[in-house]
Amino acid sequence: MSKSLIKPQTLKGFRDSLPGLAMAREELTATAREVYRSYGFSPIDTPALEYSEILLGKGSDETDKQMFRFQDQGDRDVALRFDLTIPFARFAAQHLNDIGTPFKRYHIAPVWRAEKPQRGRYREFIQCDFDTIGTDSNIADIETLLVIHDLITRIGFERFTIRVNHRQLLNGLLETLNLAEQSTGVLRALDKLPKIGRDNVIKELVSLPGVEEMQATAVLTFAELSGSSADVLSQVELLLNGNERGMDGVTRLRELFDAVRTAAVADDRVALDVSIARGLDYYTGTIYETFLDDLPDIGSVCSGGRYDNLAELFTKQPLPGVGASLGLDRLLAAMEELGLLDNNSTPASVLIVMFDESHSGDYLRMARQLRSEGIATEVYPQSRPLKKQLQYADRKGFRFALIAGSNEFAEGQWQLKDLIGGNQLPVATDRLSSTIRGLLNV
Repeated sequence: MSKSLIKPQTLKGFRDSLPGLAMAREELTATAREVYRSYGFSPIDTPALEYSEILLGKGSDETDKQMFRFQDQGDRDVALRFDLTIPFARFAAQHLNDIGTPFKRYHIAPVWRAEKPQRGRYREFIQCDFDTIGTDSNIADIETLLVIHDLITRIGFERFTIRVNHRQLLNGLLETLNLAEQSTGVLRALDKLPKIGRDNVIKELVSLPGVEEMQATAVLTFAELSGSSADVLSQVELLLNGNERGMDGVTRLRELFDAVRTAAVADDRVALDVSIARGLDYYTGTIYETFLDDLPDIGSVCSGGRYDNLAELFTKQPLPGVGASLGLDRLLAAMEELGLLDNNSTPASVLIVMFDESHSGDYLRMARQLRSEGIATEVYPQSRPLKKQLQYADRKGFRFALIAGSNEFAEGQWQLKDLIGGNQLPVATDRLSSTIRGLLNV
């Protein structure tokens, strides 16, 4: 009786990562680590599972619905984290005596949301977070923007825009319109503006209890202010009519734009956009969204903001924080669309061909020597026709193939084949490492 086979398949919204994609992801996370560490951020880690009460009600009604929540074997009510910020707030409150403040951390790890899969968005994805907690200084907000800028630049993008807003501008506007009590619903609707358009946002706003069409129109008129940061902030001051909360946001944004200009960040890379609200409820101050100029419709690839009250849910000590997160999988999807990912599926630069199995020990010895000098090298495991082995090397994306048989060993040399240029040259054994390193520029 034959055994029935299980169909190999992944869950909807989840995906496997083939070597090419996995290597690209590792390179991006390595770059993120380098940038974060250069600013003094330290690594931490937290469990994937949290008690549900830690996560519930901290993001939005939508994130509560999207949570992977269940009873574990101990009948505890637990859930998979949907972001890294809320676990960090719990972590900071729990370990405050050990970490001290201000505390700067980064955390690169997977999170889970049961949302509708779409381009660049999956139900399991990796976030690359960095945060500063324990200070309400605007310097931390300004530094957050500088980290975002340096991170996107180091990844290799030149054309991008970091859009900045401040929740106090929006809250001040809602106070002047007598909509403060409806702020959660209004800001969530406003956050959908790029996706559903002006008319649909107005419809959603007027469907909220206590929101009239005139008020909804005023919110959209505010959100559509445009011009230089100085021009927009001047218009905002007039519309807010001296509202104290809104004026505080204006002051902090003016400081931010002055500082990034002094820090020599190009003006066209930072823009004030008073329409962005960020959908999560815990944001209280500066907010950031980063868009690629060549592919803006894929959405923000690095977002975040200030959250002054989140950690206070876990401790009586004030722990204001600010940070952002690189959307790794969305950025990878964008790079794939823009043709910025190569098709290599090996991290090794050199393939040593198994030309003569009687010399297998020599091939393995040479591979070890090259690796000891920083050249990643693979040895083909069996003797097959040379053409087949070179096809394998080409398909995997090796840069060089090394070939040697009895004649080469007798003469103390190897045949070095450039798999990109196609040329082949004999190289003395004692010069092989230096020759390859020179061609690789390492």
